[in-house]
Amino acid sequence: MKLSGNTILITGGGSGIGLAFAEKFVGAGNTVIVCGRRESVLEQAREQVPGLITRVCDLELESERLALFDWVTTNYPDVNVLVNNAGIQQRYSVLRADVRDHWRDYSKEMTTNIEAPVHLSMLFAPYFAEKEAAAILNVTSGLAFTPFAIAPVYSATKAALHSFTMSLRLQLSATSVEVIEIAPPAVNTDLGGSGLHTHGEPLDAFTEGIFQGLAEGKQEIGYGSSVARLRMSRDDIDQYTEQLYQATKDSIES
Repeated sequence: MKLSGNTILITGGGSGIGLAFAEKFVGAGNTVIVCGRRESVLEQAREQVPGLITRVCDLELESERLALFDWVTTNYPDVNVLVNNAGIQQRYSVLRADVRDHWRDYSKEMTTNIEAPVHLSMLFAPYFAEKEAAAILNVTSGLAFTPFAIAPVYSATKAALHSFTMSLRLQLSATSVEVIEIAPPAVNTDLGGSGLHTHGEPLDAFTEGIFQGLAEGKQEIGYGSSVARLRMSRDDIDQYTEQLYQATKDSIES
């Protein structure tokens, strides 16, 4: 995809990977809109990235996703790139989860991670297909390929988004819309809670690596440990997943 001269919408763009992408895109000469649930977080994002456009939106709600599409296309009709980045990661034991009284706490992970990006992709795809150049970037995860057993729903939603992205790419292959998958490894952000990913890749280095992949025209972009996982054999996937579970299971059983 071209890296400048776009009008870009990034979901979950107020912090973490989304904000790092926003800052990089703004610096490259793009108009960038980010959405998120909390106005306070978006205000901090605007302070960090001058020129950033923000919009409060709760992606859990169908009505707000529709309103976001209408607002963006009305006020910024040149929009030609969607980055589906917003995500929730929860770690838990299925034997201990209180799904009778708190199912919504678990279901919102599925709504945010898979329903929202599929819905937004399907809203924007026909609009983008009328553009000379456009792109949909779906942020999945290395865990789409090697599930993290203590984050079972997160891993499953990212696997589903990977599959959807492949189908979307084929369906849009005769149009001007590029479909790109970004599959991060663990990155040092607050995904899932503060301090859980301090061992992850530095955010700045990760962002640079992804933008290098975009500049090279790659359709599927990993970084660090996720690169190998994108092409693992089934036997290697099983072994990797088992080792990861054994190394982390105590954190949800104590």
